[in-house]
Amino acid sequence: MAEQTSYTEDNIRSLDWKEHIRMRPGMYIGKLGDGSSPDDGIYILIKEVLDNSIDEYVMGAGKTIEVSVKDETVSIRDYGRGIPLGKVVDVVSKMNTGGKYDSKAFKKSVGLNGVGTKAVNALSSYFKVQSFRDNQTVTAEFEQGNITNEEKPQESSQRKGTKVTFVPDKTIFTKFKFRNEYIIKMIKNYVYLNTGLTIIFNGEKYYSENGLRDLLDENIDDESKLFKIIHLKGDDIEVALTFSKAQYSEEYHSFVNGQHTTQGGTHQNAFREAIVKTIREYFGKNYDSSDIRKSIVSAISVKVMEPIFESQTKTKLGSTEMGDGLPTVRTYITDFVKTNLDNYLHKNPDVAEKIQKKILQAERERNDLSGIRKLARERAKKASVHNKKLRDCRVHFNDLKKENRLESTLFITEGDSASGSITKSRDVNTQAVFSLRGKPLNSYGMNKKIVYENEEFNLLQAALNIEDSLEDLRYNNIVIATDADVDGMHIRLLLITFFLQFFPELIKEGHLYILDTPLFRVRDKKQTFYCYSPEEKQDAINKLKGKPEITRFKGLGEISPDEFVHFIGKDIRLDPVMLDKEMPIEKMLEFYMGKNTPDRQKFIIRNLKIELDIVEEA
Repeated sequence: MAEQTSYTEDNIRSLDWKEHIRMRPGMYIGKLGDGSSPDDGIYILIKEVLDNSIDEYVMGAGKTIEVSVKDETVSIRDYGRGIPLGKVVDVVSKMNTGGKYDSKAFKKSVGLNGVGTKAVNALSSYFKVQSFRDNQTVTAEFEQGNITNEEKPQESSQRKGTKVTFVPDKTIFTKFKFRNEYIIKMIKNYVYLNTGLTIIFNGEKYYSENGLRDLLDENIDDESKLFKIIHLKGDDIEVALTFSKAQYSEEYHSFVNGQHTTQGGTHQNAFREAIVKTIREYFGKNYDSSDIRKSIVSAISVKVMEPIFESQTKTKLGSTEMGDGLPTVRTYITDFVKTNLDNYLHKNPDVAEKIQKKILQAERERNDLSGIRKLARERAKKASVHNKKLRDCRVHFNDLKKENRLESTLFITEGDSASGSITKSRDVNTQAVFSLRGKPLNSYGMNKKIVYENEEFNLLQAALNIEDSLEDLRYNNIVIATDADVDGMHIRLLLITFFLQFFPELIKEGHLYILDTPLFRVRDKKQTFYCYSPEEKQDAINKLKGKPEITRFKGLGEISPDEFVHFIGKDIRLDPVMLDKEMPIEKMLEFYMGKNTPDRQKFIIRNLKIELDIVEEA
């Protein structure tokens, strides 16, 4: 029998605050990532510092926040009250220290436990905090949470407030890059939720006069709106909604105390129920809830006393109480929507008529689809038991209690050899593979019926679990993994068309990516370099000198599973699929998938030339 390991006091180890954060960063900032996803840790670091500045604004201190991101250095300066000068070091380096335990000072803030800036400090190779207050300033500098410099109070003529500068630690965030698009989206959400606040990002001003109405205007173009946005405001609640002529699914942007709850929660569920209840009562008809909510584009923001979230990254509200002597979250939202939306519909009967027409049309479409939907569901149910197309993983995005759920990924591949390589080299805990057979159908201009009639689309919809909404989406990252040749590009386009046509919110919420795979392998007997561009190839040749062996990968199937593991592991490179705000979805689809116009021909020729140049470089 094997000797048992002794278990004594020596086995019990107490980690100090920074060691624990550095050892378990996922508990504090979700997944690490490389900056290609909006929920990657480097953006959570920015958000944690910004949250403190926003809370100052909410308390009536400081109307401007300046944010600068240059290369890997982030700097955030607010003009709030400034951290009390004797507590500057404690606030950013001692757990359970902060001004938010006093609920009177920060009545409805987000960061109640004061962990945020401590996590940023611990996960930064350089962290500097400077407080300006009472015509004095105090500065402290840290590395990986360890203090390296603390200055005594000095005289200062600068306006009161706090400035934080940090550089994410490259030993934790390897090969990261900030994408301004994600930072700008975060900043826009902050100004929509705090009308009157100005955030200056790298010299550009962001400001909102109309709150959530501006947010919806950003997310739906005028041509797609069924009617102008309904905008309702109360003491601790703000709501905006319209319906889209261009999309099938429901779209919600929900917030609690300024925090973007991407996973929804009790407030979003209550809002969905309240809309159905109000519209049923207004028309005196028991319409199906899915017909009422179909194609809704909406936003809700509530303020709750000491909110309870389901994780440190605060993406789902768990609170059932509003606090402050108010009724439950559900009752408060239901009463507000019932009174205000009902009043709006009575005052605007033309809007009510448009909503009723939309409901009746949705009802007709649902009835038309009911037979085929039933068959498709049965087919998908059978397939899910032994679905040849899906090789599933163990952890899913809707497993809210799983720490690594943000890493859940579905690779959509084409052909047996490519899917075989990915399947053999994937992480079975978090990476699933869906294998296409040849080119998918071009769904441009088709209605939802095709999603059920086409076996591949139906099984893909079932695998993702997105038939009715994104609420139970099973994978955080949906990655199109095709060859970088003309056929592979065409398959990408057909899949993006499918998502744009039927599930655009997947793209809007930043879930869809293209897998970037190396074009070349450059190696000698000692070293191997995988190169993603001709420039990287040339750098590798220069490093190896002599006459290295150069291989051009023409397809994913050529890359062995032993090599593929390097491209879908910690060094994975993903290109996010993003929507162009200037071009509505219908116009975008028409340009890429409609009739072959001269403009499109020029676009194709120009982009094909780039691909041919790469091939000729090999």
